[in-house]
Amino acid sequence: MPRSVLILGGYGNFGKRIANTLTRDNISIIIAGRNADKAKAFAQQLPEKLVSIAIFDVNNALDAELQRLQPAVVINTCGPFQNSDYRVAQACIKQSVPYIDLADGRDFVTGISSLNEQATAKGIPVISGASTVPGLSSAVIEHFKDQFSVIDEMSYGISPGQKAERGLATTQAIMSYVGKGLKNVAGSTHPRYGWQDIYRQKFPVLGKRWMANCDIPDLDLLPTYYNIKSLRFSAGMELSLVHLGIWVFSWLIRWGLPLDLEKHAAPLLTLSNWFNVFGSDDGGMHIILKGKDPTGQPLTRKWFIIGLDGDGPQIPTIPAIILAKKIVRGEDNLMGAIPCVGLVTLEEYLKELAPFNIQTYQDSN
Repeated sequence: MPRSVLILGGYGNFGKRIANTLTRDNISIIIAGRNADKAKAFAQQLPEKLVSIAIFDVNNALDAELQRLQPAVVINTCGPFQNSDYRVAQACIKQSVPYIDLADGRDFVTGISSLNEQATAKGIPVISGASTVPGLSSAVIEHFKDQFSVIDEMSYGISPGQKAERGLATTQAIMSYVGKGLKNVAGSTHPRYGWQDIYRQKFPVLGKRWMANCDIPDLDLLPTYYNIKSLRFSAGMELSLVHLGIWVFSWLIRWGLPLDLEKHAAPLLTLSNWFNVFGSDDGGMHIILKGKDPTGQPLTRKWFIIGLDGDGPQIPTIPAIILAKKIVRGEDNLMGAIPCVGLVTLEEYLKELAPFNIQTYQDSN
């Protein structure tokens, strides 16, 4: 009998979307977390025969629970990952259980290779960053790279809808680097600070939105994997008031005020939600690649993905879902500890998103 997918944080913002998709495809799951009431309430919304729950603290009882549950694979959605260690992944390696996470922490994802020897010895995959970045961003590069002889520049970013459901972990992740100095990126000697260098980006359907500096693993990974000379990633909020409010905080922190926004992420998230009435639940991502074609002529490719009617938060869950399905079905022979770069094709990604109101656009202007 096929074993289940253990979803850590299974009733959270991303965990519940992963659970819904896997059970829709007749894959059994285990919803794990510390809150029994939330786990039970969510489990009642899913097919009973495919769902079980496990209530425990991942920091204290994971080893014993892995031995008891014997999952086919673990999906870790318990962020924020910016200041996390690898104890969950190491517990999975110890029990020879494949591991996938949705981490977006720059150091966390790039550092996962430190577990490569251990994971390889156990013959299992340990995959970090199975989310929009670098999962989708690298899939788009893979899709277009043969059209280029060289990619000189990549500019891209994400802007969720104001009404789109936002988890506390995501808010904590962003607040952890607002106004703080960020590590350098390929092709730039200009000092970077979180949520600064703001600009306006035009999206299909959505119109123009503010964007600002964010820190993600791609900034280290993609230049190495694809020899991209210059990279810029930004994120933005739909409402100018919310986006520029965070921008003001970034200056206060940069000027030395002792503001710990990460500590206050929960009330800041609540405050942000007060403005939902003025926004939409439509968000998007843009990717602009510039370089030269095989004949040496300048080449630009622009690609956009737009999530409508609140379906945008489905996008980050897709790489983990695809990889977990392959592991459960014995279709995957990955081994070792690696970031999720080039592991999912764009065709696979969009096929998984087909049930949702997700649109893509591309042009060469």
